[in-house]
Amino acid sequence: DVNGIQRGWFAKGASTGYSTTFLGAVIDTSSHINAVMFSLSIDELAAMDKRESSYCRAALNANQIQLSNGVAALPIGQYWIYLNPLDSIAFASVQKPIVQSYVDIFIGGCFELEEQYQLSDFAKRCVSSTSEWSSHWVNDRIYPRRAFIHQPKAWHIDHLLNEQLPELFNSISI
Repeated sequence: DVNGIQRGWFAKGASTGYSTTFLGAVIDTSSHINAVMFSLSIDELAAMDKRESSYCRAALNANQIQLSNGVAALPIGQYWIYLNPLDSIAFASVQKPIVQSYVDIFIGGCFELEEQYQLSDFAKRCVSSTSEWSSHWVNDRIYPRRAFIHQPKAWHIDHLLNEQLPELFNSISI
């Protein structure tokens, strides 16, 4: 877990055309998120900075990080997180909704990590530690009636969302 960070659906999409509301992160001393830590070389970090250019890379203090996978101590190094600039905060709306294809990438990845590293309830904790879920949420899966063809974890994702966010999940439009 990372203390002092809030993850949520509040990263502003493109200002013109059809876009979405993306996941973002901000400093919030009363919040915490579950997350994944991975090592990068200097060149890989530069590539990540380029990929995440609309976010600001910020240092984390080691005391903000609590390991949950049985590792006794943090590896030696610097710890970074990408945060939203304050002028990039915008909540989901009719024009810029949360889209299921992005939710699938997010939660599908959480399930993959949960399985790969045997992290109990990791995906569930991803949902519960993410704020600003919204009824401005559309299902843009290519074949929503047969989503498993394009999203192998569609059933697991839908089950978790229905369990954790039943009112919002049942209001998603296709």
